[in-house]
Amino acid sequence: MPIEAIRDTLGPQALPWFAAAFLVLLGIACVEGLARSLLRPGSYDWRASAASFADALIRRGVDALGLSLVAPLFVLAWEHRLQTLEMSSPAAFVALFLGQDFLYYWYHRMAHRVRWFWASHTVHHSPNQLSLATALRLGWTGRLTGNGLFYVLLVWLGFPPLAVTAAVTLNLLYQFWVHAPWMPRLGPLEWLLNTPTHHKVHHASNPEYLDCNYGGVLIVFDRLFGTFVEYRPEIPIRYGLTRPLHSYNPLRIALHGWLELGRDLLRARGLRARLRVLVGRP
Repeated sequence: MPIEAIRDTLGPQALPWFAAAFLVLLGIACVEGLARSLLRPGSYDWRASAASFADALIRRGVDALGLSLVAPLFVLAWEHRLQTLEMSSPAAFVALFLGQDFLYYWYHRMAHRVRWFWASHTVHHSPNQLSLATALRLGWTGRLTGNGLFYVLLVWLGFPPLAVTAAVTLNLLYQFWVHAPWMPRLGPLEWLLNTPTHHKVHHASNPEYLDCNYGGVLIVFDRLFGTFVEYRPEIPIRYGLTRPLHSYNPLRIALHGWLELGRDLLRARGLRARLRVLVGRP
């Protein structure tokens, strides 16, 4: 694959497809909001959803600038790849799916355990009500600060960058529906897949539920690495951050984690203390 094609897969050429997908998901999120409002008038937080939609629109604008910390690393990894893995067999697609979901698990886990990554990821956990609109609130600083670093390994191993970026996108699209807290349990599928039941636990700020259920499509890696926590009906879920963010301002929502990080860096004394702030737990 030519280097220009790699850049294209990560740049503005993909924006029309992302825009179309965004409009479809936005429409579905609005239908959910209308249904919940009709069933329980006043129970749905439309202002939070509007803030999530605004965050997603700003992210589309940032994407249009073509700025990315990871894009040059994808190019470098592809130039020095160990081999070329042709996406021409079911085995190749299964390998890419499992590899990407495995790396997503570790990215997501680090996003909760390393403050540099949490500064971007905190945006996704800021809503105090879980809904499908929450899935669209991802913040717009991740591309600028290296959230995609974990997937460079797949390109270096030989998976085409276009296939890797497609796998990441499909993984995120799958996760849209798991932000519906009203969905029932799914029986035996709960052992294999990340489901709304598992994911509402992930979004809880209760001490019993913190830092768990990091899976993208699969929940098996949480079960294997000891980060799975079962939903307990006797514990009412409290959504949002442990220190709730009561703001509907999309700029405040997107930047509050970085402002707090910067404040603590200024207060820290010495290189070691500053490193602890950057890579320590949130």
